[in-house]
Amino acid sequence: MATTKFKFTTVTAVVIANMIGTGVFTSLGFQLLDIQSGFVILLLWATGGLIAVCGAMTYAELGAAMPRSGGEYNFLARIYHPAAGFVSGWTSATIGFAGPTALAAITFAAYATSVLPGELSGWVEKVLATGLVVILMFVHSSTRRSSGRLQMAFTVLKVGIIVVFCLAAILVIDEPQPVRFLPTSGDGGLITSGAFAVSLIYVSYAYTGWNAATYLSSELEDPQQTLPRILLTGTLVVTGLYVALNFVFLYAAPVDAMQGQVEVGFIAAQSAFGETGGRLTGIVLASLLISTVSAMTIAGPRVLQVIGEDFKALRFLAKRNEDNIPGNAIYVQSTLAVVFILTSSFESILVFAGFTLALNSLATVLGVFVLRHNQPDLPRPYRTFLYPLPPLIYLTLTAWTLGFVLMTRPVEGLFGLGVIGSGLLVYLITHAKSRQQPSA
Repeated sequence: MATTKFKFTTVTAVVIANMIGTGVFTSLGFQLLDIQSGFVILLLWATGGLIAVCGAMTYAELGAAMPRSGGEYNFLARIYHPAAGFVSGWTSATIGFAGPTALAAITFAAYATSVLPGELSGWVEKVLATGLVVILMFVHSSTRRSSGRLQMAFTVLKVGIIVVFCLAAILVIDEPQPVRFLPTSGDGGLITSGAFAVSLIYVSYAYTGWNAATYLSSELEDPQQTLPRILLTGTLVVTGLYVALNFVFLYAAPVDAMQGQVEVGFIAAQSAFGETGGRLTGIVLASLLISTVSAMTIAGPRVLQVIGEDFKALRFLAKRNEDNIPGNAIYVQSTLAVVFILTSSFESILVFAGFTLALNSLATVLGVFVLRHNQPDLPRPYRTFLYPLPPLIYLTLTAWTLGFVLMTRPVEGLFGLGVIGSGLLVYLITHAKSRQQPSA
């Protein structure tokens, strides 16, 4: 089999593309239902960036110490118990990648059909979303070169378009919206409210993907040295872009026009560039989401692949083609994404996916303390900078957010816990049949 590896630039592009997707182009509309302060909104996105950076710094230590593909599946199986790893992998497969892939494809279709009459957009959106997932499924299950080149091209295009969009909107707008970007006395109550915590789940979902490189560790050149740089570079770049984008959205479009809406980027573009310019910009913004679906189609199936390597009953998921690509795993994840596209409710998936993924990463970040205690002599080519501050910041803010979601959105929270419980049940059934020890 081929032994080619993904390069630093390619995997950094995967991290950036995984992060910049559905969340940043849809979350603001839901946040504005409860929070109208521009300062608090930008603080939300800056806080999300802080959480992601702290998580990335912690994952960098775990990934350098245990450089195997699979992300949380690999980490939790090694740190806690194989059951914890399997449940994490199950969650990643069913919600962590298939769900967000579907949401990104749906958002792509929503932006792309913004030029069409309303009565056509419903069925056209489903066709476009499904078509995008299927096309990328075949591209990424072919060769590593085709997969990497496509991902790199769309990620460079994505970052360039976002920068141009932000600068152009600021330059052409003569009368910005009357939104407060400086703090006032009333903002303190908002920041400590349940609305802030639930909105932070939307933001955390938008930042999901900062850990994408850990799913490709075994296929990365010199992972112990390059993985920390990839995680931090990708996360910091995206944090800057997210704060800039949300500033421009609030600067350009009326709050009441964006409240509860999915296509906030399209609405902001219409306000900034007019009807025709807005529609053209909507199509351009749609193209940005292609790289998101693409990146998730690259990273997610690697979780299924390592699960297949470790469990005989799921061995078919580990099958790779001549270029060492897990084709079956890609087909399975893409099929799940299509099912989500055809059957799902957008906002509910956004909340329960964000909740479940945050819970998953919470257990992983906590694992850095467990691993240091249980295996102090394990070689660590990278150690978390300013340890233990980054993991403590991540754990505190994430646990606070999860608690508020369970109180204010119990249905979505309990559904997420149900998915985790179903993963444990599948593990017990699979383990009873035949289980191999995970490789070190």
